Amino acid sequence: MSNLYRLLCPSCEREFIREAVTLCPDCFYPTEIVYDYQAIGERLSQDAVERRPRDIWRYGELLPVPDSAPRLAGVGWTPLIEAPRLGRRLGSGSLFIKDDAACFPTLSFKDRVVAVALAEARALGFQVVGCASTGNLANAVAAHAARAGLEAWVLVPADLEPAKLLGTAVYGANLVRVTAAYDQVNRLCAEIAERHRWGFVNVNLRPFYAEGSKTVAFEIAEQLGWRLPDNVVVPMAGGAQLTRIANGFQELVILGMVPAHPVRLFGAQAKGCSPIATAHQLGRKSVVPVVPSTICKSLAIGNPADGHAALRAIARSGGGAGSATDLEIVRGIRLLAESEGILGETAAGVTVAVTGQLLEVGAIAPGETTVVCITGNGLKTLDCLDREIDLGAPLAPSLDAFEAHWDRLAGAA
Repeated sequence: MSNLYRLLCPSCEREFIREAVTLCPDCFYPTEIVYDYQAIGERLSQDAVERRPRDIWRYGELLPVPDSAPRLAGVGWTPLIEAPRLGRRLGSGSLFIKDDAACFPTLSFKDRVVAVALAEARALGFQVVGCASTGNLANAVAAHAARAGLEAWVLVPADLEPAKLLGTAVYGANLVRVTAAYDQVNRLCAEIAERHRWGFVNVNLRPFYAEGSKTVAFEIAEQLGWRLPDNVVVPMAGGAQLTRIANGFQELVILGMVPAHPVRLFGAQAKGCSPIATAHQLGRKSVVPVVPSTICKSLAIGNPADGHAALRAIARSGGGAGSATDLEIVRGIRLLAESEGILGETAAGVTVAVTGQLLEVGAIAPGETTVVCITGNGLKTLDCLDREIDLGAPLAPSLDAFEAHWDRLAGAA
């Protein structure tokens, strides 16, 4: 591995070299990536980063990929957009959107984590890669595997949105629909990974995969002019993205690349699958698994692997968590689209709705700099809008028909 990081068991301190290991075989503790920040500090600076191509690899020293590993370019560096109109609607005077609905190549933040996982998979010599997914990860693994010339096996719950199923199969991946919820699909992938030498990004490659989420934090800080925001609102499924964003901000402070500043982390979940948010609101230190029932399938993980870590990160930051009903999710999607011209998927509706709740109860102050994470493109979940938007009756191709239609609308207003 690189001399900048190691894969360790934090419990017994066993080190793993050239291996894909999620749980230590000696003590069954989750493995972690540990970095040599002194060595990284000798290579990484604001100036060094700004001279590099605008993708996630501009922060390469803080990602667990050997220097010699092949890396797929173009992923990340998504827009950080000031959102004054949405801010006015929600009650914020300093609101920003981190828009991973524009991430290359499959329009979700999962492109970041897959890019890191597959770079490590290729370095380790895997020829077959795969994942368990609620949708966006399936798209990303299929597309990145195609770019890298790898065989891909993607296992998903059978009831995913049609756009996400088609958006996986089109890349030539082996798509397997399973008649079960995500948690059972994930267990099946773990069993397959034990039997076959395949690199499952969120199973045996998980320590590397999860680190890709940190690049959201790195970009937010750089795009704000190398400073940290006051608040970040993050959608939660397994909980890893929130915890890694927290780690990313901390690493920039450790390296002296940004001034130290407290960032409060707020997690957002769908009310029909909110085990982490519920645990936080009830003051629990552990997460109680639930059976998902929500239109937001991308966040429908009832037994989140990083739920406990997400609870700790929220508590340490002084942040909070909230949840949104299916109706609030759809309203959040429409509000984001109508105010800022950004079409987000159902997870975006969750973060927008929860941000509004947090501002309404004073958990976030109007003058604080708040970043809302939009993690996927709404073209993948248009089915949730079918019964919510009236497209109207078609008109005859005449000026009289148009004027009559205009008059009807004016009268209705």
